Amino acid sequence: MSDPKLEELRSRIEAIDRQLVELIGRRRDLAIEIGRTKQTLGLPVLDPQQEAKVVRRAAEIAREFGVDEELTRDVIWRIIAAARDAQEGRTRWGPPPAKADSV
Repeated sequence: MSDPKLEELRSRIEAIDRQLVELIGRRRDLAIEIGRTKQTLGLPVLDPQQEAKVVRRAAEIAREFGVDEELTRDVIWRIIAAARDAQEGRTRWGPPPAKADSV
């Protein structure tokens, strides 16, 4: 037998999880676009200063909302690492490899 309150809370968590995954996908798409732009501009994928800035900003937002800063940093660093992999084409969801010109 299931408690209605418990099921309602679980349903709300499921809805939030769906939103989180959607946001991760949207962020991924932007990261891939940034990678393409960097490639066009001849810039390296790795930008330690920018990555640190993003993590600091996320920690500030976490403080603002009373969310665990360390957890937030961990999550953001993981997302950044995945984005970097995508920009370098090292993931299945990254940009497709450049095609060689046909002769």
